[in-house]
Amino acid sequence: MKRNIFAVAILGCMLLSCTNKATADYRIVPLPQEITMTNGKGFTLSERTMIAYQGGNRQMERNAEFLAEYIKEKTGIQVGITAGAITPGEKTKGINLSIDNISDNEEAYQMTINAEGVNIVGASPAGVFYGIQTLRKAIPAADGNVVLPAAKINDYPRFGYRGAHLDVSRHYFSVDSIKRFIDILALHNINRFHWHLTDDQGWRIEIKKYPKLSTVAAERDETVIGRNSGKYDGKHYGPYIYTQKECRDIVAYAAERNVTVIPEIDLPGHMQAALAAYPEYGCTGGPYEVWKMWGISENVLCAGNDATLAFIEDILAEVIQVFPSKYIHIGGDECPKTQWEKCPKCQARIKKLGFKDDEHNSAEMYLQSFVISHAEKFLNSKGRQIIGWDEILEGGLAPNATVHSWRGIGGGLEAAKKGHNCIMSPNTFMYFDYYQTKHTEDEPLAIGGYVPVSTVYNYEPMHSSLTPEQQKHIIGVQANLWTEYVPTFTHVEYMELPRMAALCEVQWCKPENKDYEDFKSRLLSLVEIYDMEKYNYAKHIFDVNATFATDTINNAIVATLNTVDNRPIYYTIDGSEPTETSALYNKPITIKGNCVLKAKGISARGETRTFSEEFVFNKATAKPITLLQPTHRTYTFDGPLTLTDGLQGNHNYRTGRWLGFAGNDFEAIIDLQNAMEISKVSFNTCVEKGDWVFDARGIEISVSTDGKQYTKVFNEQYPSMQSEDANKIYTHDLTFATTKARYVKVKALVEHNMPEWHGAKGYGAFLFIDEIAID
Repeated sequence: MKRNIFAVAILGCMLLSCTNKATADYRIVPLPQEITMTNGKGFTLSERTMIAYQGGNRQMERNAEFLAEYIKEKTGIQVGITAGAITPGEKTKGINLSIDNISDNEEAYQMTINAEGVNIVGASPAGVFYGIQTLRKAIPAADGNVVLPAAKINDYPRFGYRGAHLDVSRHYFSVDSIKRFIDILALHNINRFHWHLTDDQGWRIEIKKYPKLSTVAAERDETVIGRNSGKYDGKHYGPYIYTQKECRDIVAYAAERNVTVIPEIDLPGHMQAALAAYPEYGCTGGPYEVWKMWGISENVLCAGNDATLAFIEDILAEVIQVFPSKYIHIGGDECPKTQWEKCPKCQARIKKLGFKDDEHNSAEMYLQSFVISHAEKFLNSKGRQIIGWDEILEGGLAPNATVHSWRGIGGGLEAAKKGHNCIMSPNTFMYFDYYQTKHTEDEPLAIGGYVPVSTVYNYEPMHSSLTPEQQKHIIGVQANLWTEYVPTFTHVEYMELPRMAALCEVQWCKPENKDYEDFKSRLLSLVEIYDMEKYNYAKHIFDVNATFATDTINNAIVATLNTVDNRPIYYTIDGSEPTETSALYNKPITIKGNCVLKAKGISARGETRTFSEEFVFNKATAKPITLLQPTHRTYTFDGPLTLTDGLQGNHNYRTGRWLGFAGNDFEAIIDLQNAMEISKVSFNTCVEKGDWVFDARGIEISVSTDGKQYTKVFNEQYPSMQSEDANKIYTHDLTFATTKARYVKVKALVEHNMPEWHGAKGYGAFLFIDEIAID
């Protein structure tokens, strides 16, 4: 079976001259920095091809073996391997792999393709490996010979740290699955595997000095169902542990693929599983159990106990014997201080060290910094360095620490400005446990959020507020996958792919070389490999993509449809399933009334999933709207017309269907464009109390005929939400005596002081509003 997928027209003339053979396309993912097509004949990959590698180097020999495996997988051709260089001749053309001093960047490579063969020269074996990955992805799936057009490629990564994180505490994945994950990283030129091995819900690495970590801490009685529903599945989980022998095997497997494994032992918080096994290292002495629910446990290591510090050192001492990585991740995130505030030992240490509350930090925050610094000094003495989540900035940063910025970009920027290295993983761009589509009702349960492929791709880690010197401290970018809601490895693949493809271009490519539309076309050839490897990738990016514009002049919603591969799109507006007999999309669709728009891409390559969107019109739909108070900068999305576009937001407030307000109230004026009788205003609020998202505290409706003088027709105040109030969408139907008006002012009051029962009591909440209806 021959499949030819060509993303870009740059090779068009060459493709036409080689129509009888499959032809390589070097515009792959990630896009090489420089591709120069040259004159002359290219090289034909065939059964006679040999791969030669620089002898006396096991890494280079393994590189040659990888390339031979990739070629056979893509083409069925079994090429030979030999040590030493190939001298071009009539029967001795082939692929040379070698190392030379071509760049200060050890991951750089140069590739030359001509009639004599292919030469891949790397600054190190790692550089050669990435040249091999480029060739692997450039070769199309074919039965038989493949033409490699004449070209020169000069390539190197933008960032030296290109990471991907996987949490194996909440859910365990087999050694074979971890190796499969590493294979996926290698395919995407990712060179750091951040392995989150410990947390409240399970300890996953053998520590020989503390055997109960492999038994008591590695299992839990049962697991909460859903998002801390209060219901449990009744199924014992574990014990699941990676032995030190298995970890060493994984480290070696990764090293062959130029991936460094960075283990994370999260401390001093997220330690309840360890405390279940060794309660003497907690503030209360227990008893503790391995946590059965998700979230942040208050049971943390006792920072005032000298034995706890020895416990930390003992664990780290065994970890560094297993993992040779320069960096050891020690977490440092989400460590509640409630027990330290009450613990006599912790308070005694605070007093001894002279820590006091100040305008920046509490004494307990300084105590956390003491614990982090203690771990850092121990690791530094062993020739290692620490990475910690951005909370390690609180209470003072350990001298040589690298900051891992996850709560937005602020932590990374602060660290860089202070001269510390940092890794950027802002949750709004790089959290792959978030939903990847707005249509979450058809998705497996996720923690929430919304990070589609486009959001990942468009992230730029070098913030404009940093000077060139400060930017040097941004050493890399990483995506994180937390697995509370990801119980199987096929689900891991679904959450990672193809978002990882977008990630790798952020990590590898210069920003001026990035283009999202071009990326989508190049992604098609990478998906061939996903299919070959049977990766369970998400296919949202290949479905019909719809964008909506509000036309306030004609009071219509205009729908624009497309697919990444430009396949024909058929649509209906009566809710029926589209087929090839339905209307063929060839121009934007104008919607001026209630309808259910459905669309599907249909071609010889198959069908996309059905796109569906319901529009509900009222007197406010497609009418101008002006905000009198601003949205929160993170939740502005497409602006105020989001509230009058006829589309309803679902339970996920991050999808762009809701507007968010914090620090000020919501207040807007809808211009109905003509005076008309009205008696009702409706809108929805989305409530997710754990995320500080509350319902309105009050609502006012005022009307006007001239836009100057307003009359209040509705005014109600509401009590603060209670802990037992449901997280859901609340519909506010506000009725009043029939009145004639052109302008309608809607005001909803934000909760400015969250109640005592909430973990963030006293802080202001968010208010999320969608779809104002007027009747």
